[in-house]
Amino acid sequence: MEQTGPYLECHRPVGGNRSTKRDLVVDVFLRQEGHLSADDLVELIKKEDQRISRATVYRTLQWMVDAEIARKVDFGEGRFRFEHSYRHPRHFHLICKSCNQLFEFLSSDIEVLIEEVTAAQRFATSQSVLQIYGTCEACRTGCQPIAGTVTTELVFARDALRIAIATERSGLAFYSRAASITRDKRGRQVFRRLADEEREHLSRLEKRYKEVLAQDPQLEDRPPFLFFKGAADGLFAVGAEELSQGVDAKQAFMIGIKCERGSHRFFKRYGERFEDSEGKQIFLEFAEDEREHLELLIREYRALTRRSPSKRASARRSPRRANA
Repeated sequence: MEQTGPYLECHRPVGGNRSTKRDLVVDVFLRQEGHLSADDLVELIKKEDQRISRATVYRTLQWMVDAEIARKVDFGEGRFRFEHSYRHPRHFHLICKSCNQLFEFLSSDIEVLIEEVTAAQRFATSQSVLQIYGTCEACRTGCQPIAGTVTTELVFARDALRIAIATERSGLAFYSRAASITRDKRGRQVFRRLADEEREHLSRLEKRYKEVLAQDPQLEDRPPFLFFKGAADGLFAVGAEELSQGVDAKQAFMIGIKCERGSHRFFKRYGERFEDSEGKQIFLEFAEDEREHLELLIREYRALTRRSPSKRASARRSPRRANA
């Protein structure tokens, strides 16, 4: 964690003095993965410096919670555990009652529902926790899970890229189809341009995806972390289906605007909800790309409407209505 030092300086609570012992505790904590109890951390610290007391570790853990470096979680064991919050998105847990393993996942659909419920009840939320208890696949079937550990951030980045790639593929199919059915010359050029951009973006995302997979040979087969309803097939899939039913150029632009607006809102809304991570960056970068496409489609739709023969003829027949 080469960024530990600068991160601590930025997140040191008001009045917090620099402590070599505390910095060592924080450094050891951030080097670990998973969910540590205070006793787990004490054992790790003792391996590096026997002089650091249990009380110092406990105080430092609470300091990290106050500084939002760590999150305190309760899995019903009679003790708290602690996990990273730095570059580690807030998430929910599946807990196996047979082997006590923890499995993390994130669903902003669930977060939105929680916000709707608390808003309706006029309830000021300080923390939301979702823990699902049951039996994991390994305990049920005897199948061994994928070996090795991997950071949640890496799985999060993989899943964010998968959603962006699915959206880009559906966008490429949409604009390629729109270009083939549009009779308006300028409209056809716009759709071809957007298809070319989607193809270029897709290539860039797929390259980035391979770079993420290279960090863990088994990453592609690890269970998903990020869940979004309706995003797996790409956010333009419904629009492509509408095109196949037969539409004119204006209708194609309107469908494209609806898809781009929905995609922009989706990636921006959820990207802003995520805590600092590569997954957050992927969502916000993609939201910016979709915003640019949306603005282009709106401009070209207005231009198409202005040069539409049917509108000019209607304006000549009804000057009063046009002036109104």
